[in-house]
Amino acid sequence: MRKWVIPDLHGCVKTLTVMVEDHIQPEKNDVLYFLGDYIDRGPDPKGVLDYIMKLEDDGFNVKPLRGNHEEYMVLAYNSVKNQKRKFLFWKEPNKLLDEWTRHGGSYTLNSFGVKSVSEIPKKYINWLQNLVHYFEDDKYIIVHAGLNFDRLDPFEDKHAMLWSKAFNPDIEKINNRVIIHGHVPVSFNFINTTLANPNRKYIALDNGCYLPHTEGMGHLVALELNSLELKVQRSLD
Repeated sequence: MRKWVIPDLHGCVKTLTVMVEDHIQPEKNDVLYFLGDYIDRGPDPKGVLDYIMKLEDDGFNVKPLRGNHEEYMVLAYNSVKNQKRKFLFWKEPNKLLDEWTRHGGSYTLNSFGVKSVSEIPKKYINWLQNLVHYFEDDKYIIVHAGLNFDRLDPFEDKHAMLWSKAFNPDIEKINNRVIIHGHVPVSFNFINTTLANPNRKYIALDNGCYLPHTEGMGHLVALELNSLELKVQRSLD
């Protein structure tokens, strides 16, 4: 059984398809961990969600995490649904919706062909709301962003799991396991250097698939946990 970890996708469904079908070629007993941030910023967030949901429907062992962009979208959806009109044709400004839109939500709305997040079919919202914050493996903790090691129990801080951009791992608090995360794009060289370090405490995997014109970025990677084999696909989106 192979265990693959695939980081932030941000709407890059063409790249994801090639990674899964040409490079990984998973069998039904393989595990496919996804690190979150399926939506926003890239060309086809809906396509990414549809692809992962179809893998689930087809019986593959898919383990998708919640990322901060999924959190953004769910909060925006709920805030719009619960927003009341102050007057007949006017509502108060919606800060949650505005913040999501500024951080790439407009790409997701365009992908769904809607003008409002409230028009996105409920099955997608339900799927996003059911995403978990982390997975535990024998050797690894798999999370979108990171853990808050200032806490006696790092697993209590769900906010850090979605938003942390820097952390100092105290691996004794996680039974000497290595953290695997995405969230912040890092260079391809940084990823390889980390994998080559036998004393690593974390592995960052996000190479900014949605950033094909940024030097050192623009790849989707997939890491196999048993062998530490790294598959790489240049962005096609």
